[in-house]
Amino acid sequence: MALSPIEHQHWHPVAGADEVGPQPVAAVLLAQPLVLWRDTSGAIQAWADQCPHRGARLSLGRVCEGRLTCPYHGWQFDASGQCVQVPALPAFTPPTSHRAQVFAACEQGGLIWVCLDAAGPASGRALPVFEAEADAQLYKLNCGPYEVATSAGRIVENFLDMAHFGFVHEGWLGMRQLPEGVMGQATEIPPYQVETTLQGLRATGCRAWQPRSSVHATAAAQIDYNYEVIAPFTAVLCKVAPAHSVSLPAFRESIALFVCPLTPSSSRVWFRLAVADMTPDAAALRDFQHSIFMQDKPVLESQLPKTLPLAPRAELHTAADKASVAYRRHLSQLGITFGVS
Repeated sequence: MALSPIEHQHWHPVAGADEVGPQPVAAVLLAQPLVLWRDTSGAIQAWADQCPHRGARLSLGRVCEGRLTCPYHGWQFDASGQCVQVPALPAFTPPTSHRAQVFAACEQGGLIWVCLDAAGPASGRALPVFEAEADAQLYKLNCGPYEVATSAGRIVENFLDMAHFGFVHEGWLGMRQLPEGVMGQATEIPPYQVETTLQGLRATGCRAWQPRSSVHATAAAQIDYNYEVIAPFTAVLCKVAPAHSVSLPAFRESIALFVCPLTPSSSRVWFRLAVADMTPDAAALRDFQHSIFMQDKPVLESQLPKTLPLAPRAELHTAADKASVAYRRHLSQLGITFGVS
């Protein structure tokens, strides 16, 4: 059997867990149309959104008594994908070849994840683990989804990039001039370290001056960042602000970026926040993250090409781009071909 494309061997988020109720929902992953639905146990099912009979969209059908029913001829499929009833032939017992294409699916962190590998998740990669998820001292919530007209790689690279803070996020995550009495350049990115990991890469020792680093910021300060890429289109940042610059003692936060590659030039994005605030204003946290990403979105959608160029000299680089250069190298070494050029 030929190996699946490397992208198919990884898990990707496709929908919020709360988006899929008792009836089928359409989704897309790596240009593959999907139908998502829940069986009688509440477990998520992810199938090709195409009836094997005449190709109708199964997402236009309905779920009855734990069976997904095609909207065209009413063929009924059980949770294994096997056709168990053909209404036009009540006495007919469908053979094992009469079945829908089923993909591996699961839930984690309030999202539905799918692996398209034909051999199943056993031959694929592990589900990305957001380490802050296990920290009981951190409050978690999701933001999104956002539909973005660019490739998944461009979005991850932007997440790793600090040099745009003072321009795209001026007055929020960046500033063009330092506070009075502070020496240096506000937009300067000091040297930082990048290392490869089993999952991707890690950037440490990152620092940036920010007037409003979080919803709890009270003063401009230099913020310490660490970044990690834990799957081709999943990344995490952790940041710590000096005590004098935030309203909560020992405040820290982690933010995970989860990107679903819809097509080579379009994506669906979620952020999962984990913050040291056990009496949170969830709306304020979401509003802050929304404001930041709405500053990023038009710039991301303006970039050409929309696919991420992996050739070393396709775009210009400087030392401030160390993390994004390492990310491009990582995708190239993995053999990623979807959404890159």
